[in-house]
Amino acid sequence: MITLVWFGLIFVLMYLLLIRPQRKKQKAHEKLLGELKKGDRVVTSGGMFGTIFAIDEERNRVVLKINDNTRLEFLKSSIAAKVDK
Repeated sequence: MITLVWFGLIFVLMYLLLIRPQRKKQKAHEKLLGELKKGDRVVTSGGMFGTIFAIDEERNRVVLKINDNTRLEFLKSSIAAKVDK
């Protein structure tokens, strides 16, 4: 019986320390992706900075404008964060 209680406590600690914070982080990232719009300055998970030129919701992709002549296409999920201008 005591072993069962210990396993329960370990599961609760794992949930509180690992699973719950990861879910919060995932929800915040999904919210960020949902609020993206043309003109936002962002950074990708690979470290590429750019301005959103176009968003293709159907294919789940964004086109980033790196400079006047360069536009790159990324998966929307690869956007890591918005950057202050």
